[in-house]
Amino acid sequence: MPEYGTLQERVRCRSLLDRVMKPEETIQFFKDGMSLGWSGFTPAGYPKAVPIALADHVEKNNLQGKMRFSIFSGASVGAETEDRWATLDMIDRRWPYQTGKNIAAGINEGRIRMGDKHLSLFAQDLGYGFYTKDTQSGKLDLAIIEVSAITEDGGLVPTSSGGVIPEILMACDRVIVEVNLGQPSFEGMHDNIVCNTPPHRQVLDITRADSRIGTSYVPCDPAKIIAVVESRYRDNGRAFSEQDTTSEAIANHIIDFFTHEVKAGRLPKNLLPLQSGVGSIANAVIGGLAKGPFTNLSVYTEVLQDTMLDLIDSGKLDCASSCSLSLSKDEGFPRFFANMDKYSGKILLRPLAVSNAPEPIRRLGVIAMNTPVEIDIYAHANSTLVGGTRMINGIGGSGDFLRNGFLKIMHTPSSRPSKTDPNGITCVVPHCSHIDHTEHDLDCVVTEQGLADVRGMAPKERAKRIIEKCAHPDYKPILSEYLEIATKDCIARKVGHEPQLWDKAFKMQLNLAQNGTMKIKNWDVKIDLCE
Repeated sequence: MPEYGTLQERVRCRSLLDRVMKPEETIQFFKDGMSLGWSGFTPAGYPKAVPIALADHVEKNNLQGKMRFSIFSGASVGAETEDRWATLDMIDRRWPYQTGKNIAAGINEGRIRMGDKHLSLFAQDLGYGFYTKDTQSGKLDLAIIEVSAITEDGGLVPTSSGGVIPEILMACDRVIVEVNLGQPSFEGMHDNIVCNTPPHRQVLDITRADSRIGTSYVPCDPAKIIAVVESRYRDNGRAFSEQDTTSEAIANHIIDFFTHEVKAGRLPKNLLPLQSGVGSIANAVIGGLAKGPFTNLSVYTEVLQDTMLDLIDSGKLDCASSCSLSLSKDEGFPRFFANMDKYSGKILLRPLAVSNAPEPIRRLGVIAMNTPVEIDIYAHANSTLVGGTRMINGIGGSGDFLRNGFLKIMHTPSSRPSKTDPNGITCVVPHCSHIDHTEHDLDCVVTEQGLADVRGMAPKERAKRIIEKCAHPDYKPILSEYLEIATKDCIARKVGHEPQLWDKAFKMQLNLAQNGTMKIKNWDVKIDLCE
């Protein structure tokens, strides 16, 4: 892998060159029980050299379970760092979002304590000191931050994500900086602002997706920097999510809906700034827009995936604001670096406290599109817990955008395969097993079957529309029967605004756990509450 410049060129604060160390030399700073702040957001911009060296040290010296840390980062980081740490029993607590097979297993087995949080709230609460209030110093013990460069005054220029670097620096007095020479510098792509605490929190005067309100670096007192480490590791970005017929059908429904809203005068011809989550459906939506009829588009989101480069190449995207450049390792990042001048001029990277802040999302009128685990007939959505108990990744930023957007859209396959049934799991259920987003936050539900626009509808109307438009054909009669039974029973008892029968509402989920499918034979349930 080529080097892009030298450490001496990237570290312009000359006094810090006296603190250059090899990754292994920083191990002296780490003690069991420490709280650590990491840069990074959705496998982008996270520290690599130091965490890998520390994992090597633990493994070599049989220290598994004897050096455990609490990690606070913007969102998920690469599997070669935190997922490996999880296998070595190096993680005690993890906030606020993660990805990785081993760390998820540790959380669900009770070995790792995870806290889930709306990402915009996590960023500000970290800066407020809420997560360090019980530590002896009231601060994070140590931070590891990856940068492209250090300015003359010690300012930190982030790499491929903004994350919570400003808040980490507010909450930490000892910082290890990794300067990444394995990729071109991202200097100039960032718009950083350090948000004050109330009552002096400032206005985020973002009136366009590409409005700049800050600096290209995050201010940092050089006295805080205890080590400068040279790194050549690139981001281990998420694999590109291939589109399939289901995701393409969902994308087509959404684009047709946008076309209808433009004709009705509820959206301008170039739409409004778009937010799109991660995964194959999100990729398909952005890919569809690259081929669609809309031009002069803008994006205000938290994650940019590979198909965002397609949208830029199509000439239809004017600008994109994000917290992270979350491209794939083998396709997305090489493509970006090979055409960096072209792409970087269209992209602005912001810290999490700005990219996900309710204020600009509401002002810009962002169109929010995200994928849940399941959605129920009244438009409540579960984004985090399979079966109401098994953590996948976390709520991420979906709530930030769904609560504050102009249009709030949830898209999901109508069903997913189980081990014994190709359509064994319906993603439209009577009642979600866990609720992250309430009926008050959603405007549209979309599956490959169709799009349900539930704006202005009462609960029972929403339920009929969602079942009619979005449920898989195998489950449509089952859900319709439930709604009929529940409505008749609740209306008779004069409690029928949003009919639910709690002895029956979760029968489909229970049947999945016991029989491998949610296709129940009937809605009869035998329960003796006096047993």
